[in-house]
Amino acid sequence: MIDIKVPTVGESISEVTLLKWIKKDGEYVDRDEVIAELESEKATFEVNAEQAGVLKTGAQEGDTLKIGDVLASIDETAAKPAASSAAPAPKQEAPKAEAPKAAAPASAAPVTAVPNDIKATPVASAIIADKKVDPKSVTPSGFQGKILKEDVLAALSNPGRKAFAGTELFSRNVRTEKMSNLRKTISRRLVESKNTTAMLTTFNEVDMTRIMDIRGKYKDKFKEIHGVGLGFMSFFAKACAVALAEWPSVNAYIDGDQLVYHDYADISIAVSTPRGLTVPVIRNVESLSMADIEKKVIELAGKARDSKLTAEELTGGTFTITNGGVFGSLMSTPIINIPQSAILGMHKIQERPMAINGQVVIRPMMYIALSYDHRIIDGRESVSFLVRVKELLESPEQLLIGKDPVKTLLEL
Repeated sequence: MIDIKVPTVGESISEVTLLKWIKKDGEYVDRDEVIAELESEKATFEVNAEQAGVLKTGAQEGDTLKIGDVLASIDETAAKPAASSAAPAPKQEAPKAEAPKAAAPASAAPVTAVPNDIKATPVASAIIADKKVDPKSVTPSGFQGKILKEDVLAALSNPGRKAFAGTELFSRNVRTEKMSNLRKTISRRLVESKNTTAMLTTFNEVDMTRIMDIRGKYKDKFKEIHGVGLGFMSFFAKACAVALAEWPSVNAYIDGDQLVYHDYADISIAVSTPRGLTVPVIRNVESLSMADIEKKVIELAGKARDSKLTAEELTGGTFTITNGGVFGSLMSTPIINIPQSAILGMHKIQERPMAINGQVVIRPMMYIALSYDHRIIDGRESVSFLVRVKELLESPEQLLIGKDPVKTLLEL
């Protein structure tokens, strides 16, 4: 019998949470096959079988384990079942392959379909499709959670009076849920940031006309050549990299009685995931092309959603960008991502009337916010940094050489 222990995942990490078992107790596993998924305070990671054999689980999903604790054991003397490795697979895959074919005629109609993971009687499914009812708003009362005709009719009889799915009218239900290690870390770091920095926020607004025109004109060609879409993040990351080089205190942090400056821009990008907020880092943004940045953003966002980020990808940033605009935020005061000294908040692009050369015109505007640590960054530096970012975004051609082309031509 071989013990599978919780591996060391970082110097400062002493415990992890067992998120889920990929393989079940008593199941035969091959060597190096993934058997479980664990979550530390920084990231999630997989545990592999060290030998082939029959798995015996030693912990429950949701348990908190110390580094070095026995997670499971494997009986390597057990013989591999001859039938289990070949017979069950086709049986499990066959219904999945045939189900879409059977449902195809119905899904072609412009009605609400019942997802495969929601069980409903044929009559209930027909009513849901015909009345375009959200299946999640229906409380099932049938055997093993099946939605009945009466359940759908009850949902239809109380329109607009049931905001919480799966609850009765006038419910007073209260639920408790264990806080994950990631959420604990987010909580601790946010409170630490508020309590240990002299945080202040300055605001400005950006006319996004030029960037939106560039994206509209070149997005198809950009994707054709680089294989990735041209988003807003590459413009903001590049603008911040240029501004950080001009205002080095915004790219620094305090270490005891020392000021640590960085001659590079490692920009952290805040990414929201179902488990909480993560902040992966794009290294050396100043040295990357626009396409390189967009590819890295997609790569890191994908890893964040799939909980595949490594500890290295989550540490070492010198500055952070967060985009609350994707959720509809018009203005906010982002919290500094310690030990960094500043964070830029992007927001929703909204058309507003602006006075341009004495004329009122409609322009796509975005409020931007810079929260900064006043212990290291003075007001002049923070405001000047944000104004510089605004200039670069409103005149993107300056991102190429870092200066106004006309002023460069005139040697001004």
